[in-house]
Amino acid sequence: MIARPLELAGRLRPEPRDLDALFYVNVGVLALFFTLFGSRFVLAPGLGLDFELPQLAGAREGAAPTTCYISVLRTGQIFTDDGLFNLAQLQDWLNAQGKLYRRPSLLIRASAGVPLSSLSRIFDLAHKAGFRVVVGAEEPAAARGN
Repeated sequence: MIARPLELAGRLRPEPRDLDALFYVNVGVLALFFTLFGSRFVLAPGLGLDFELPQLAGAREGAAPTTCYISVLRTGQIFTDDGLFNLAQLQDWLNAQGKLYRRPSLLIRASAGVPLSSLSRIFDLAHKAGFRVVVGAEEPAAARGN
């Protein structure tokens, strides 16, 4: 009585003996849906594409593989693969990373609203450590139209 106060097991209806008609209707609707709206790229993702992507003239000239990257938030936080750094710690990290690579390249991912003075300090630190700097920045929300 204490372990089963509501006796819910006794109030359950028995299992159905066979599949009802609604099951077959659902299977038929699914088959119709995939027949009419199925895409070969969704149903068979291993198939090759029949078209070539357009080649942009000069796209590879400006491409630069990066050896390291950092993310800069507008709050002044600087994130690397090794964690959160301030500017003094970033200088030490850049010097250590610059010694690991023959031609080091740094990607700076800056969020919208990062002051240009902060970015210029980071540029200066990276150039002193021997890095080639590439910047990727978000545009402010006002410029996006949000």
